[in-house]
Amino acid sequence: MSETLILALAWLSGWALGAIFFGGLWWTVRKGLTSPHPALWFFSSMLLRMGLVLAGFYFIGRGHWERLLLCLLGLVMARLLVTWLTRPSAKNQTAFAQEASHAP
Repeated sequence: MSETLILALAWLSGWALGAIFFGGLWWTVRKGLTSPHPALWFFSSMLLRMGLVLAGFYFIGRGHWERLLLCLLGLVMARLLVTWLTRPSAKNQTAFAQEASHAP
């Protein structure tokens, strides 16, 4: 395979790992807030997500810093996308701002 294709696949893999990691975090927070045992949700989710991402980085990198860097770039870009997709609506943002203005 050409080096350019390998680097593109490393970036896409990092993006996929980031989407799974941060999408899983968003799902865990929503699930954990209503659970009678939130610590179990948060701890098990953290172990699963971190294990998956670390194994993915290990498999993708294979000793090449360029692949690791592009994988990390993809992960950060996925974080930005998931954060943007899961942000509260404008109506909720104004409610949060009004609530925060009454803090001591």
